[in-house]
Amino acid sequence: MRPADNLEEAIKKDLNFAAGAELHDRMLSDVLNAQEKSRKECSAVVWPNLRRHIMKSPITKLAAAAAIIVAVALSISVWNRTTPTAYALEQTVEANHTVRSLHVRDFKSGQDEPKEFWLQFDDRGQVKSVRAYMPEWESPRDGAKLIVWQDGKAKVWFKKRNTLVTVRDERLAQQMLGLALQVDPRLAMERLYEQEKQGKVKVEIDEPSDSAKPIAVTATFAPEDPRPGRRIVLLVDQTTRLITAIQIYHLKDNEYQKVGVTEIHDYNQAIDPGVFTLDDEVPADVMRVDQTTQEVGLAQGELSDDEVAVEVARQFFTALMAEDYAAAGQLFEGVPVEKMREMFGPIKILRIVSVGPAAPHPIPETRGLVVPCTIEIQKDGQTSEWKLDRLGVRQVYNQPGRWTIFGGI
Repeated sequence: MRPADNLEEAIKKDLNFAAGAELHDRMLSDVLNAQEKSRKECSAVVWPNLRRHIMKSPITKLAAAAAIIVAVALSISVWNRTTPTAYALEQTVEANHTVRSLHVRDFKSGQDEPKEFWLQFDDRGQVKSVRAYMPEWESPRDGAKLIVWQDGKAKVWFKKRNTLVTVRDERLAQQMLGLALQVDPRLAMERLYEQEKQGKVKVEIDEPSDSAKPIAVTATFAPEDPRPGRRIVLLVDQTTRLITAIQIYHLKDNEYQKVGVTEIHDYNQAIDPGVFTLDDEVPADVMRVDQTTQEVGLAQGELSDDEVAVEVARQFFTALMAEDYAAAGQLFEGVPVEKMREMFGPIKILRIVSVGPAAPHPIPETRGLVVPCTIEIQKDGQTSEWKLDRLGVRQVYNQPGRWTIFGGI
């Protein structure tokens, strides 16, 4: 959190919300939308959307990455055509159906450090555990971060912010499983057959005579495609029939230029259970916010969205006026008492001048409301008024019917 002497500037920055600054909403609540969109686009080949899906927001990236890697692992078999070729793709189907663990390195052109994902599946093929590393270049404002997902919970360590956040997400595995089912090899094969018949995609398979070199499966999309100029190349090990890399190309200046590559390593190699925990990695002084052990925010009850947003803001400042930092923190994304005291202790809230009315947030992606507030405060013996024009309030992720001020994390 910011030092107390910069509190007024900090609260305005935090509570006004910048698109790159939100935490769990940016990281988690878009997951379902991303997954739903992926399912709707199943009639198209999954790979062209790999980079776009993976790199939108940290846990969305994580979830989409895991889901799409599952999809890729399952649906390489869509190229199992009856045309003469030495490459028996049905062998890939069998191989990929037995995948139980993966290590993925996702490179972007112009960046040396990749994003990395470790995925573990259970005996039924469902996602069991995930770890992701997001380098600083992916989100300079947040800095590098580590994410682990297991047993319906996601933990995110923001190194730059020195913050560890835990949120519940009981639907993530089901959503990823749903996506995997949507790209079932047989169904995906039928869809690709249909696309080929319609002239939407051209598929080429190159199997080198040298068995040490990978088979290249190239999918080039037609010029009339909604996103023309796309080409995806999958490299498949001739011995194992497993995908080793996914190369992504865009057509520019009449030439296909590589924009990224996703490497897939360590199929079915045992992963140390410690990979999926952050307990031994985060520093002792990290700020811990666990939204799975508390009810964050205020219950909406019979109030309208506008009414509950105004009430959240009112109760927040009322709690600060009483120096009840536990209650205030509960309304501020679950920020711990000691951090609330650090932020607000030097400020004495004298009275609430005005709160509301609520209005739609100017950034729709927040799915929140803004509540303008004017608060009379005393700091360093001086009395003044705080005017917060864009205090953001929205529903708590995965705690239906509860509302919180956001920007605290």
